[in-house]
Amino acid sequence: MASYAPVSAVMRSLDVLVVLNQQCVSTVHDIHRATGMPKPTIVRLLETLIAAGFVSRIPDGKGYQVTSQVSALSCGFHGAPLVVEAGRAWAQELTRMYTWPVAISVLDGNAMLVCYTTCGESPIAPYHALTYKHLGLVSKALGRAYLAFCPPEERRLLFRLLQTTQHPDSDQMYALDLIEHMIEITRRQQFAERTKHYKDEASSSVAVPIYENGSNRVLATIGMTYYATAVKRSDILERFVPSLKAAAEGISENVERLRTSMHAQPTRVQ
Repeated sequence: MASYAPVSAVMRSLDVLVVLNQQCVSTVHDIHRATGMPKPTIVRLLETLIAAGFVSRIPDGKGYQVTSQVSALSCGFHGAPLVVEAGRAWAQELTRMYTWPVAISVLDGNAMLVCYTTCGESPIAPYHALTYKHLGLVSKALGRAYLAFCPPEERRLLFRLLQTTQHPDSDQMYALDLIEHMIEITRRQQFAERTKHYKDEASSSVAVPIYENGSNRVLATIGMTYYATAVKRSDILERFVPSLKAAAEGISENVERLRTSMHAQPTRVQ
């Protein structure tokens, strides 16, 4: 049991950060609706978080968003990295261009963890509530993009994990030779794909890796989901995949810039 009662101001500040982290921009009304806190209290907490560098007011003054400084709160947790902030604008732009939802995921043990999605911004999203959901490395495009393009030594370790631990694909039987064949096809076409296999599965997805700038290490994967019957194969090959690759390259460069910027920040004197 705790020795002291929780500090209400700290608890409320964390509640505000949680709400802000759930969407790209939040208003005072959005936070009020989600938390039930009085609006004057929310404004004071936001101003405090802005002064601390964790929140910024967007240029038009109508909302707030978290900054890269929030990543400092997760230095001891390696599930959702800087790639989210680096890729958010790219994912939003892809959805604006093509309407379909875009997701960014990172490796979390033996599965991919969806750490950002534009499902809420797409009026025709096949799925919702994907954020923080674990997806299979073998059955899903986001997972296949990681498994196929990560370094060989890492892939061998992942194979071992898939064979010895429970994971999102555990209820499906995948022979090692079939997985290797999938990887071969994925690497040859330079993008991963989840196609429609069942009558009740209306959607398909394509995804590509996001590399660490200047290396073959895969930081994350980015993918787009669409209704299979609504998209031509030529659109996938000539529009979606090239756009995803361009976004992945831009995100990689953004991650590097953000890292450099964070390391260059002077230590605050207390």
